Amino acid sequence: MTDTAQTSESPVLSIRDLKVSFRRDGTFTPVVRALNLDIHAGETLAIVGESGSGKSVTALSVMQLLPEQSSRIEGSIRLNGEELVGSSPARMREIRGDRVAMIFQEPMTSLNPVLTVGEQIAESLIAHRGISKREARAEVLKLMEKVRIPSAERRMDDYPHQFSGGMRQRVMIAIALACRPALLIADEPTTALDVTIQAQILDLIKTLQKEEGTAVLFITHDMGVVAEIADRTLVMFRGDPIETGDTIAIFAAPEKPYTRALLSAVPELGSAGDGGPRPFPIIDMETGRPLPVPQRGDTVDKSDTPLLEVSNLSARFEIRSPYTRMVQSRVYAVENITFTLARGETLALVGESGCGKSTTGRLLAGLNRPHSGSIRIHGTAVRDFTRADLARRVQMIFQDPFASLNPRLTVENAIAEPLLIHGLETPKSARKLARDLLGEVGLSGEMGSRYPHEFSGGQRQRICIARALALEPGLIVADEAVSALDVSVKAQVVNLMLDLQERLKLGFLFISHDMAVVERISHRVAVMYLGEIVETGPRAAVFSNPQHPYTKRLLSAVPLPDPSRRNIERKLPDRELKSPIRDKHFVPPEREYREAGPGHMVQVWGEEWA
Repeated sequence: MTDTAQTSESPVLSIRDLKVSFRRDGTFTPVVRALNLDIHAGETLAIVGESGSGKSVTALSVMQLLPEQSSRIEGSIRLNGEELVGSSPARMREIRGDRVAMIFQEPMTSLNPVLTVGEQIAESLIAHRGISKREARAEVLKLMEKVRIPSAERRMDDYPHQFSGGMRQRVMIAIALACRPALLIADEPTTALDVTIQAQILDLIKTLQKEEGTAVLFITHDMGVVAEIADRTLVMFRGDPIETGDTIAIFAAPEKPYTRALLSAVPELGSAGDGGPRPFPIIDMETGRPLPVPQRGDTVDKSDTPLLEVSNLSARFEIRSPYTRMVQSRVYAVENITFTLARGETLALVGESGCGKSTTGRLLAGLNRPHSGSIRIHGTAVRDFTRADLARRVQMIFQDPFASLNPRLTVENAIAEPLLIHGLETPKSARKLARDLLGEVGLSGEMGSRYPHEFSGGQRQRICIARALALEPGLIVADEAVSALDVSVKAQVVNLMLDLQERLKLGFLFISHDMAVVERISHRVAVMYLGEIVETGPRAAVFSNPQHPYTKRLLSAVPLPDPSRRNIERKLPDRELKSPIRDKHFVPPEREYREAGPGHMVQVWGEEWA
């Protein structure tokens, strides 16, 4: 806790006996019960727990943003002594954005796509401070510089879609801080961000808090982030606050089984050791006791013919003039990459958003056409396969399972659909196989009659895995397949993938920006930057002895579940990933690689990394 927080006499936010209920079938059901908390100026309180624990509902209650017709708030919420429960809508409009502000999880859905970022930051200044547009523009420039947006004066008139995810989140922070609120609520502000951008945002919030003395209510399910930023921690479980206290004390000696389970489920860099992938330890969330995890044997097929061979693969997308339709420039999304993958092996592809990871996966699945290079599966060129043949050899698991499933199909029909499309089974046998596949991924066959909305996020991802297995592919591309999941569910899904790999000898291309998960699941790692592989090698070699400056930068940004490091400033470079858009006449430079160890290759870098 900062000095400001320690000397403050009365809390900025005080909640007493908060009970929040939602109406369902004419009856109000409580989703948050008996919540009490205080946050002082300059202090950060983290509310942690898995999806459905009541974290975001608490934040929305403070903002009075829950729907009046279907929700009921009881108890007391005081902001600097003023009672918010029962406040009129007009009074809350005066308070929101002025005395309390909120940063939401997904900045793209929170920003107006038809207004420039400068106009959106100025909006609250004009509304709450009554200043002119010219004065507001000067203040906007200062705010954009404060949140470290490069070339702020030039970018003020850009639109949200012209910013990266990390820069959009900085815009959201600038909007939230515009009127210097006493309380800042951050609801999962870094969950969907790359590890380097996440580290920059966390450092930015800490720096601005130190400068302004703002009280921060930080909502997350990532205990590593909690350790990085929180003075005190409140743990919630199914709507009930079960443990609260100093963050260091909670990490050192958690009292409740659920808190111990949350901490045990956090993957730590360096915990995987040498050798192949290792399952995550699974903890019973009710008792906090570890559950048995089967030991893995060596799954890699060491025969001469690899499952997958990628050679000098490139993908470029043309940008044409809207008037002449002539090519103006190109996106060099993937440039001259080469790698192999054996049966039963996992190759992790890591890097920041925009580096070409997902495009590589789509190239392998035949969803995009390569500009040049070759892809061979079991020695046969992909271009020689029909689309149906390729689908039976390569399947993808996407990041958002809800968007990947048809809401109008039962999960049984969703899993059976590929079998029917390819004429491999009759409708009756396809549904039976679908129920068997549900059992393979740890769900019961009886669940097949349900629809996607009736499952949790982790269960939906298991359904997507079952559908991917329906055609018995040898290669599965998992594109950020566990990024949006709670830590305990993430551990279960990763362990399921490892179990299926061992039994079915599956090859995985695991695309992720979560370095701690990558260390657990992969045999080898390839690090991508601006469409190129800058370092590749055995997982233990890359993590224990990174050579390329970009790999070192990625690893240094990973949040560690150690609250004693909270006040350490890491001095991360405040820069965006460079644009992969090049002039249409651009010729990619020839790259050289050196061997740093057995199978460990590193791109020779130039002055830009000096």
